[in-house]
Amino acid sequence: MGLLRHGQTDWNIDFRLQGITDIPLNETGILQAQTAAAAIPKSFWNFVASSPLSRALDTAKIVAHAIEIPEVTVDSLLLERSFGEAEGMTHSEWTENFPDGIPPAGETLDELRLRADALLDHLLNQYRGTRVLAVSHGAMIRKLVRVVSRGELPLAGERFENTSLTVIKHGSNGWQIESYNPKALA
Repeated sequence: MGLLRHGQTDWNIDFRLQGITDIPLNETGILQAQTAAAAIPKSFWNFVASSPLSRALDTAKIVAHAIEIPEVTVDSLLLERSFGEAEGMTHSEWTENFPDGIPPAGETLDELRLRADALLDHLLNQYRGTRVLAVSHGAMIRKLVRVVSRGELPLAGERFENTSLTVIKHGSNGWQIESYNPKALA
């Protein structure tokens, strides 16, 4: 399964927490998605899934079109972490106002972990044997990578850039990182 982060939004530029607020791709984000799509081999992926948020869904549609996948399946398990009352705040405002990292009405890291586990189970059961390219968000991808790597990745302070692609696979030893790339394809 490929974990592709969506292209850039205006809030990404300011390091604002987007969470489940539906912020669209900006012009750079559209170009990033197009460039990433050109870097993704057409014959490797045979299914594209996306978060329902427009920044991910638009990225997924651009990529799917380029790699000749006829449709994108929307999966709410791929949603970004909800940051509740902190959505729209810069990262520094968030840490200043909510030093425990848990804003009111936000999703806790434990809740995100449960959703990541549910997503991995869902993908394994629903799409076994299918090469799925999943377009999602930074916090969700970070949590999935942390779960699959058993806490070894991502490294402290490492950030998944817009249009980065990390690949995980399931085998006899469970989920594993096949290729780790927190840098943008674009």
